[in-house]
Amino acid sequence: MKSDVKERIDREIRDNPITIYMKGTEMFPRCGFSAAAVEALRRAGAEGSIHSVDVLADPELWESVKEYSDWPTIPQVYIAGEFVGGSDITRELFESGELQTRVRNALAEREAPGQGSVE
Repeated sequence: MKSDVKERIDREIRDNPITIYMKGTEMFPRCGFSAAAVEALRRAGAEGSIHSVDVLADPELWESVKEYSDWPTIPQVYIAGEFVGGSDITRELFESGELQTRVRNALAEREAPGQGSVE
């Protein structure tokens, strides 16, 4: 992976409380798995705070993000700088309530950096 692509991924994950590498965009997903992951994030309270990155627009990024996370599929969700997983894991976390907690904590941290997570 090129260092400029790795730096881009690092920056996107660091600078956004919720980042999803997906096929299409948050507003116009281009695959069912990406749409399902975005919907779970929205239902978990992330509406308006999702930074979506369309890997279809950049084939080098598409391959690099899979290498970066050591995860073979798209979409890939990051919350508060941490790799969460793909569509199935994101939906499972939503069903268990854990996704809502992670989203709430990430957004609280964004509002009050350095104050720690809110439970």
